Amino acid sequence: MDKAASLGIIDWGIGGIGIYKRIRQRSGLPIVYLSDTGATPYGKMSRNELSGRLDTVIAYLESCGAASILIGCNAASTAINDLKQHNLPVRGVIEPAVEMAEWEQPSSLGLIGGRRTVVSGVYRRAFAARGIDVRQRIAQPLSALIESGDTSSGLLIRTAESILAPLKDCSHILLACTHYPAISRVIADIVSPTTRLLDPAEYIARSVPMDKAGTGRDVFLTTGDPDAMRVAAANAFDVKVTAIQKVSI
Repeated sequence: MDKAASLGIIDWGIGGIGIYKRIRQRSGLPIVYLSDTGATPYGKMSRNELSGRLDTVIAYLESCGAASILIGCNAASTAINDLKQHNLPVRGVIEPAVEMAEWEQPSSLGLIGGRRTVVSGVYRRAFAARGIDVRQRIAQPLSALIESGDTSSGLLIRTAESILAPLKDCSHILLACTHYPAISRVIADIVSPTTRLLDPAEYIARSVPMDKAGTGRDVFLTTGDPDAMRVAAANAFDVKVTAIQKVSI
């Protein structure tokens, strides 16, 4: 294991690869990316299970050399306030996404996200505090399809059409799951031509401090199936990952 990694990115699957790609385009900051597909999906864990799992994974990545952590998953980011105190900064994706959406000044804001993300109310409360109404839709099936490597099947398109129907005429739709930008073209074909899709990945990437550049190489880890991760990352984000190490945490 390369001990020089400066940033650890945590996601249950490959959604955070989109953020990884944006950071890599901006900086040579070495990254260790962990896909935790060997664990119960984060959106299906209880609150205590999720925070406990994240605490364990954060400690593991710190032992790998991570100097800071980005939780590249909306469901997991809902648990940030429940985490233990760690010896390195831990950031999530929700706050940057809210800031980006507010900056856009939407006249009618829609949001699609996983069940935990939507039911938690974290986005609704954050936008209410800013005087912004938001219409939310649970889009759980889409992330599972994308994680399997599907970004264009008839099933995916029909599922997206059903989920997005009540939001088609929103001025803006926030993609509140890091998987969804992988099907932004599909979504754009469904919603109004004037609807603006908000992908927070670039905004999140810009929020990551780049002052600890390091000299190490990127490391990709998974608690699940390395081959499945490789295929999904290539299909969803056109990121070719040749070396993925399976780990037990």
